[in-house]
Amino acid sequence: MSDLKKMYHTLNRDSFPADLTLTIGDQTIRYAKKTWSIGGEQKGLRYGENPDQPAALYEVAESSFAMDGVAFQQGQHKLVSALTEENLIQSGKHPGKINLTDVDNGINMLQYLTAKPAANILKHNNPCGAAWASEGLLTALSRAFSSDRIAAFGGTIVVNRTLDKACAEFINSSYFEVIAAPAFDADALEVLTTKKNLRIIRIPALAELEKIVGTPFLDIKSLVDGGLIVQASFRNRILAEDDFLPAETVKDGTTFIARKPTPAEADDLLFAWAVEAGVTSNSIIFARDGATVSIGTGEQDRVGCVELTIQKAYTKYADRLAFVRHNLSLYELKMKARDDEALAASLQDILAKTEADKGGLPGTVLVSDGFFPFRDGVDLAIAQGVTAIAQPGGSIRDWEIIQAVNEASPQVAMVFTGQRSFKH
Repeated sequence: MSDLKKMYHTLNRDSFPADLTLTIGDQTIRYAKKTWSIGGEQKGLRYGENPDQPAALYEVAESSFAMDGVAFQQGQHKLVSALTEENLIQSGKHPGKINLTDVDNGINMLQYLTAKPAANILKHNNPCGAAWASEGLLTALSRAFSSDRIAAFGGTIVVNRTLDKACAEFINSSYFEVIAAPAFDADALEVLTTKKNLRIIRIPALAELEKIVGTPFLDIKSLVDGGLIVQASFRNRILAEDDFLPAETVKDGTTFIARKPTPAEADDLLFAWAVEAGVTSNSIIFARDGATVSIGTGEQDRVGCVELTIQKAYTKYADRLAFVRHNLSLYELKMKARDDEALAASLQDILAKTEADKGGLPGTVLVSDGFFPFRDGVDLAIAQGVTAIAQPGGSIRDWEIIQAVNEASPQVAMVFTGQRSFKH
C-alpha cells in the first residue's frame, strides 16, 4: 500500500515546448512556458489533473488579439500564469495544475467582489464557501469557512486584501493546501510558514481585480478527437444592484411582476451572483449576510439541484453544531454515538434542531445560474424560508415562477439577471 503513495511524489518528465503560438486568422497569440527555480532545480507544473498526466503552464508573451472590436486579455494583468519565484513565497510541494486552476477560479469570482474584503475557499474548482464583509478579511474568511467546514479541508484560499496575523492563525487552525493573497504581513508569514507543505502565493494584482472586469479572454476547450471549441469568456453583466432587471412577464394579456428586493436582499443577490460565475452548472446558491450558506453544483436538473443544495445546507448546519458542542464532525459524532448514550442523545438533539432551523436557510436569498423551467424548484426554496431570488429569466413559464413568489407568505422578491451563467 505504501508504494501507491509514490504516484503522488513521482513527477513525469515535462516534454512540452518552451514556446507556443496560436494563429487565429491573421492574428497570433504567443505564449511562453513558465518554470521556476525551486530548491536548485528548474521546475514547471508538478503534474496535471492526475499524477500520470504531464502538464505545463504558459503565459501570454505577446498578443493584440481582438474580435468584433473588443480587445481580449493580452497578458497585461499579472495573475496566475505570470507567477515568478518571488510570488511563490513558499512552494511546499510545488504547484500542480489543480492548485493553480483553483486559484484562478477564485480570482474569477473575486473580480466582482472588490468593494469589500472578500475570501473564497475552493476545492476541485468549485467554491466550498465564499464571503465578503465590511468588518474585515478575518470576518470574511471565517464566514467562508463556516459555510462548509467539511469540504474546506485541504482546500485553496484566495483573498483580495493583505493577509494579517489573525487570518494566518485562523488558516493554521485547519488544513489547507494553498493560500493566495495580494500581500502578507511579516508576522502572518511567520505563522503560515510553520506549515511546510502549505503553498503560499503572493499575487499583488489581487488587490486591483477591478481592472480585469469586462475584458474577455480566449476560452479554449479541447475535444477528445483533438478538435477545439473556442469561445469568448463569460462576462458578468450584474456589477451593481441596479443592473438586475425586474422580474416581469406577460401571459395571455395579464402582466405578472414580482416584488423588488430590499437593499439588503439585493446586496446578497449581487454577492451570490458574483460567486455563481465560478460554480459548475447546473447550480444553485443560498446566501445570507454576504456569505454563502449552501452551494449546489453540477446537477443535471434544476429542481434536483435545489433539493441537493437544501440537503447540503442541513448537513453543514448539523456539522457546525456537532463541532461547536463536541469538537467532532457530524460523521465522527454519528460513529461515537453508537456506543455512547450521552452522545447519541446530543446527536438527536442536533438533528432535531437542524430540522427546526431548516438548516439555517430561513432568511437566505437564492441565485440560479439558469432559468427555472417549472415552479417546483422555486416552491421548494420558498418552503425553506428564502426571501429573494435572482435567476436569468426567459422561461416560457416565467409567469408561473413569478406567480409562485407572489403567492408566498410573506411575498418573496425576484429579479432577472438577463444572462445565463453556465460553467462547464
